[in-house]
Amino acid sequence: MKKHACPEQTQYGFTLVEMAMVLLIITVLLAGLVPTISSQMDQQRTNETRKKMDEIREALLGFALRNGRLPCAARAATPSGESYSGLYAGNEYPDCNGSTQADKAYGVVPWITLGTSETDGWGNRFTYRVSSDFADAIAGATYGGCTPSPVPTQATFGLCSTGTPDIYSAASGGTTVANDVPVLIISHGKNGAGAYTRQGTQRPAGSADEQENTDHSSDWNYVSRLPTSDFDDLVEWVTTNTLANRMVAAGKLP
Repeated sequence: MKKHACPEQTQYGFTLVEMAMVLLIITVLLAGLVPTISSQMDQQRTNETRKKMDEIREALLGFALRNGRLPCAARAATPSGESYSGLYAGNEYPDCNGSTQADKAYGVVPWITLGTSETDGWGNRFTYRVSSDFADAIAGATYGGCTPSPVPTQATFGLCSTGTPDIYSAASGGTTVANDVPVLIISHGKNGAGAYTRQGTQRPAGSADEQENTDHSSDWNYVSRLPTSDFDDLVEWVTTNTLANRMVAAGKLP
């Protein structure tokens, strides 16, 4: 009988070993991409937050031009869409001057009053601190302890007025970043330490420098510096000179 040689069979596809190697390579590549993607997302949220803070800053200047003063804070502990003692979330307190009202100069950005964003890129509200002398009524204005001449009739502050908050590079032993600012805005960054949420709850405090931006202390001191592992707050403010310049240009001062 004549024997026929079996034709050599060609194998197609991957063996289990080859498939395992491919999966290993894909896993290694993905592991390398995750930190990059995470970093890009963090930077995107930071850029989004800075843009929102710039918009808030411009809205504050516009509010001052229209009303002759800066707005008081909004109540931080009121959940979005709800009210407390007749004051809806996001609206400024009606008065934040005088010994019984001064605490209303501290809270969150009055986003409804200003028409700006409620939250930063991480979904937390912006902390807000305004010097009461820049937010009181024109009638009976205190002018921050100075005596302007002539007395302004369209503003609650004068060219000689100075704000109360001071900004340093650290809570203890830091150098001066800015003095006597009328108003400042704070995003509590990715870690959100000390920030208020849309539900009106406050997140746990962070490092000593981050606590300085949330403790509502009577020294009116705040911290602004480059981010580190224990500090990622973003701080913006309006200087007295910038505010005065806008008011003079609009004919509201002196």
